Amino acid sequence: MNKAHILEEIKRTAALNGGVALGTERFFQETGIKVSDWMGKVWARWGDAVKEAGLVPNELQGKLDDNFVLGKYASLTQELKYLPVANELKLKAKQDKSFPSHNVFSRLGNKQQLVKKLVEFCEVNSNFSGVLEIARDYIANEVESSDDSNDAATDETFGYVYMLKSGRNYKVGRSNSFERRSREHRIQLPEQADTVHVIQTDDPIGIELYWHRRFEAKRKNGEWFELSTQDVKAFKRRKFM
Repeated sequence: MNKAHILEEIKRTAALNGGVALGTERFFQETGIKVSDWMGKVWARWGDAVKEAGLVPNELQGKLDDNFVLGKYASLTQELKYLPVANELKLKAKQDKSFPSHNVFSRLGNKQQLVKKLVEFCEVNSNFSGVLEIARDYIANEVESSDDSNDAATDETFGYVYMLKSGRNYKVGRSNSFERRSREHRIQLPEQADTVHVIQTDDPIGIELYWHRRFEAKRKNGEWFELSTQDVKAFKRRKFM
């Protein structure tokens, strides 16, 4: 995206708006130029772009409405059937010009804070009832995980979601240190536990929850499931989430 082109579009759309520069959301709707085309690449703030175009910035123009951002996040969650991780937000922004830059979501806080705001958003938007359930489960899984609290992962920590097999059943769990967790299970279980597959992720809590929900109908006890060959193949196809 050319800087000169963006500046010309700011001037053009402002002229059609009585000489007042548009905010980022309306500017995108009018021009197709999204926040990720300029933020951190040409300007740090929308106000800087407006000033360079020779106009007076409104301090509120550069900020996308929180409900707009949460609505986009909810829609992507609905599409994926789990809470998106950072790379999925980046990919969606590249594929969909109406989707905010991944940097915009960080304005709403870390992953836990974002999900809490998502719950509040979905509670008043009934068309996202499925997303509300996913978000509530995520928060509950933070507090009550069958993994010990000292092993809990944060949104800033790369961790693992793993599958073990012992007897006829499979365990799907999460850990920041898979090798340590695997050794612990081998000591605790009466039968040998074999590692089936490990998925690396920057959101262990959310991805573990996704697989628990997907296999819910086959849950035997806690994190143990009686899975089919197809279920196991589906899990093994994922290297990173």
